[in-house]
Amino acid sequence: MSAPNTLAQAWSSAHVDRVAAPLREQVISALRAAILDFTLRPGQRLVERELIEQLGVSRTTIREALRELTSEGLVTVVPQRGAIVSAPSLAEAEDLYDIRAVLESVLVERFVERATDEQIARLHDAVEYFAVTTAGTAEIRVVLDAKDKLYEVLIEGAGSPALTNIIEGIQARVRILRATSMSEPGRAEEAAEELRSMAAAADRRDASEAARLCATHVRNASKTALKHLREAEKSPAFD
Repeated sequence: MSAPNTLAQAWSSAHVDRVAAPLREQVISALRAAILDFTLRPGQRLVERELIEQLGVSRTTIREALRELTSEGLVTVVPQRGAIVSAPSLAEAEDLYDIRAVLESVLVERFVERATDEQIARLHDAVEYFAVTTAGTAEIRVVLDAKDKLYEVLIEGAGSPALTNIIEGIQARVRILRATSMSEPGRAEEAAEELRSMAAAADRRDASEAARLCATHVRNASKTALKHLREAEKSPAFD
């Protein structure tokens, strides 16, 4: 799906509040939220003039916000086109999925080793919430929010600040890729079954098996997302 031609078509936002928080941080937060919930989709152009009119702030503030979001990987500056919402390339996606498979399997292993029985029960609840919430829906934001809740449980139970910092550092890029894989018809249902198997291994306190099943889940997701990206590179969606 190609992105809307103008920012106004894609995103309706009131001017930011000049009192509640520093202006620059408000602008960054507003843009970040619009990108992460896919109001502004990958490939959408972020024209400075339109952002100034939309948010009611200065050009300097907009440029500072775009620089910050570029450092986070959410915005890309393209020669001759300016700033756009980042759309990971095939090579970047392949690397991110390899990284995810390793990091998330370690996260799950630590979760099984360290989580309380109550946290194990919450993992089952989060998996079932994901299964029920995503069944039959084509609304990608619903799917992503349900998946986020599951990772919140895993991160809390793993009790590893180091893993948390690393995972949160790539979470924005991962969310974009997750949207690509979960948009495939039937993928959410497959993912729910994979996650149920992982949660069952966690319930048995089989850390190595739960970690293996997590890595398998990530690799299965990668097959779908990478297929879409290969097709997109043959026929670019954002010319």
